[in-house]
Amino acid sequence: MKFLIKNILLVGVSVMFFACGGAKIDQEVVLNQPEPVKDTVYELPEKPQVLVFTKTAGFRHGAIETGVKTLKQLSIRNDFKIIRTEDATEFNTENLAKYKLVLFLNTTGDVLNNEQQDAFEAYIQNGGSYMGVHAASDTEYEWPWYGKLVGAYFVNHPKQQRATIDVVDGSQMATEHLNSTWSQFDEWYNFKDISPDIHVLLRLDETSYVGGKNGDNHPIAWYHEYDGGRAFYTGLGHTESSYDDLDFRKHLIGGINWCLNR
Repeated sequence: MKFLIKNILLVGVSVMFFACGGAKIDQEVVLNQPEPVKDTVYELPEKPQVLVFTKTAGFRHGAIETGVKTLKQLSIRNDFKIIRTEDATEFNTENLAKYKLVLFLNTTGDVLNNEQQDAFEAYIQNGGSYMGVHAASDTEYEWPWYGKLVGAYFVNHPKQQRATIDVVDGSQMATEHLNSTWSQFDEWYNFKDISPDIHVLLRLDETSYVGGKNGDNHPIAWYHEYDGGRAFYTGLGHTESSYDDLDFRKHLIGGINWCLNR
């Protein structure tokens, strides 16, 4: 009887020991569980906005709408957003602050009043960017600051014809896709008040067409930094068909990317 009671006590102690040990192990397993993985939320950077200004107070180019359509296509493929306007009142300090680039697409004549001009000057002085296409140099002749921003003013042009363009600098984004010469059909502007500070990318070979008036120094696309901001200009873009040209499209997006400081 004593032997039986002793065995029962030993079995009970053993059961209690292993039960407590098992509970302790289970507790450790629970305590050492890794924390659940939480979903990580990534915020995509906001697309830079480009204001495309197409107001005209003189000759209105038929290629404006084609140019806007082309810029919309380029914006989708190159991760930026365009807002097109002909409303000059949008040239105010608060509104311009939203844009990384203001692009004048075939504007002509006097398109901004004095207050709007002041706002645009402040925008550039605060690090904004400007890009001009074709008739942007046929704009704001009574605003010398603008002429210096563009880099030259339009004077006149001969009839539309094919010409040879010499690629002066093929290392820049707007020209790196081109060979040493580029043959294009367009309306070729003659210029006055050409700034000595512009960095010329493309230059017209006046021996290749009739009506050039700038001689050996006939730039047709360039860029420079001016008054705190960036400025890019191309004299191409008169004809609607030019916007279907792959090389011209690459030229445009290269200029835009440089202005966006990409």
